[in-house]
Amino acid sequence: MMLRRAAPALVGLSLLAGPALALDLNALSDAEKAEFGAQVREYLLENPEVILEAINILEQRNAALEVAADKELVKANTDELFNDGYSWVGGNPEGDITLVEFMDYRCGYCRRAVSEVASLLAEDGNIRFVIKEFPILGEASVLSSRFAVATKHVAGDDAYKQVHDALMEFNGEPNEISLRRISDGLGLDSDAIIAAMDSDQVTDEISRTRALAQRMNISGTPSFVLGTEMLRGFLPAEQMQQIADGVRASRS
Repeated sequence: MMLRRAAPALVGLSLLAGPALALDLNALSDAEKAEFGAQVREYLLENPEVILEAINILEQRNAALEVAADKELVKANTDELFNDGYSWVGGNPEGDITLVEFMDYRCGYCRRAVSEVASLLAEDGNIRFVIKEFPILGEASVLSSRFAVATKHVAGDDAYKQVHDALMEFNGEPNEISLRRISDGLGLDSDAIIAAMDSDQVTDEISRTRALAQRMNISGTPSFVLGTEMLRGFLPAEQMQQIADGVRASRS
């Protein structure tokens, strides 16, 4: 029968070609569909590598769709990502590309990312860096972020970065005593910072970042936006540099 002789080729094509061929298969009679199903099973048992090939193609297509969707999210939220008016900005403020990090002080991978980001900024020299306070790992994370943001409001950007770095290295439990110890050690006005931690301004800033992360479908830390690219998770400096170079190349 023609269907029997053609089955192996049809199986391979149906797995790799997608919906267009599926429409042709739907035109078969019930008896032909039953025979084809048997042939499919026989073919796949004899050629299981076809399944892996089809899975790989599906994964590649899904990955491409996710990248495209992330690019659209970045495009739709450009102002809030890169120029929200409240997040700390470092690196090269005049850089030709911006790296945004959503971070949590209690996140182990965020702590690992500190040296990688510092290396990237130093080696490249032309990257603007924005830190987004995104406390998602419990009350200790929220307390640490409130302390850092309050420091920025009370003492400015340089003091914020000092506190940010100190919190990234801090292994104790954040509370008023331990946080005062950090700010006292940096010569800051601890009373003013502690008083500002529960201010509406601090609450609003963290809430806006949470809302932005929700729109960006960000649920974990660290998460990065590098130029037009979303980087979901920890990456070493070399990989981030390659992505930055790719973003620049796409502009030329």
